[in-house]
Amino acid sequence: MTTEELTLNIEKALDEIRPFLNSDGGDICLVSIEDEKHVKVRLQGACTSCSLSISTMKAGVETTIKKYAPQIETVENIV
Repeated sequence: MTTEELTLNIEKALDEIRPFLNSDGGDICLVSIEDEKHVKVRLQGACTSCSLSISTMKAGVETTIKKYAPQIETVENIV
């Protein structure tokens, strides 16, 4: 998978997650992809102060990104 394809797949994953975050007043954006296996994202809006953001990252964001791009090893929220 090329870097461009990987980026597109990750954006597709974020597009799948975004409606759930938007419904709670939050959002997410892709910050970077490092070594084609580490993704950095930024939770925005209400998600920045939500006590469940860690659960959202693991159960929602990371799982969905790995579904679209199985080679991804880590997903990290950059504050």
